[in-house]
Amino acid sequence: MTTQKTLTIIKPDAVGKNALGEIIHRFELAGFRIVAMTMEHLTRERAEGFYQVHSERPFFSELVEFMTSGPCVPMVLEKENAIADLRILIGVTDSAQAAPGTVRQNFGTDIQCNAVHASDSVENARFEVNYFFPDIKV
Repeated sequence: MTTQKTLTIIKPDAVGKNALGEIIHRFELAGFRIVAMTMEHLTRERAEGFYQVHSERPFFSELVEFMTSGPCVPMVLEKENAIADLRILIGVTDSAQAAPGTVRQNFGTDIQCNAVHASDSVENARFEVNYFFPDIKV
């Protein structure tokens, strides 16, 4: 297996709950290495650009509003099988349906306020990492 890089974003709801340290600690305990990290309050344009893949979906406007409601923390994580392993660690998108002990089950409340975003494929990881960290090669 080869080392992969993936993007995660600790979303405004989790930042607002002061859950940054606990979430980052879980990433590190699971063997992820933090390659890059920043705190950013997304502008509407920046959020729309990042979530462009969902622009035709009915939830797009609400998603952009949510992601611009407060600061978030995008970060690049690295390890073998990073994309799949991170998706397992965080749980399914809807926090109410996430498995016990996952990040989303512990810190999220619903399908939108679900604490974290994570890349779901190699192609999306490449786009997402480069969106926030253009100097990092994926």
